[in-house]
Amino acid sequence: MTRNYFDKELQELQVLMLKMSSVTEETLSNAVKALKNQDIELAKRVINDDDIVDDMELEIEDRCCKLIALQQPLATDLRVITTALKIITDLERIADYAVDISKITLKLSEETYIKELIDIPRMGEITARMIRESIDAYVHLDIEKAKAAAKLDDEVDAIYKQIYRELLLIMIEDPRKINQATYFLFIGRYLERIGDHITNICERIIYTVTGEHVDLND
Repeated sequence: MTRNYFDKELQELQVLMLKMSSVTEETLSNAVKALKNQDIELAKRVINDDDIVDDMELEIEDRCCKLIALQQPLATDLRVITTALKIITDLERIADYAVDISKITLKLSEETYIKELIDIPRMGEITARMIRESIDAYVHLDIEKAKAAAKLDDEVDAIYKQIYRELLLIMIEDPRKINQATYFLFIGRYLERIGDHITNICERIIYTVTGEHVDLND
């Protein structure tokens, strides 16, 4: 098979990666929106649509395996493909967290929230942006953009620590609020973990370009 064919297959792979990241970003945004607005139908849609992300992961995995088997790519090309395999695993896990958030939304559907949700939606906005920018960095093999996307995780961590402190104080002051506050702590933790998954993606992008493993959590 010719190099032109291989390049075409790589471009199609990148298009699929963009689609999967876009669906994952939308899923996460919808999960947080449903939580904030106590939108039960939207939460159910997030849960039901999880199969879409799973199917896209399988399709991309299949394409990557065929490219490796048929083309036997070397060096950077091989790293581009193996990185795609790593990224789709992270994206699928992010979508799973969105489902977990939506399940909590359903559990709290008939409760009045103990506080207005401000910081959790902020975390959702930042992590959604991280998804978008990290995949753009992958498609363009842009190291600086990958580093910038990973840097946003510092903001996510800072907000999570703030949420943790605030909810802990609420639980101490009023034990009746412990159950709901615990659910919000879970959600904050899910979003914090999503930030970590995206940081993993950014590290893999740098590896793809340079062949060197870096730790962006430092």
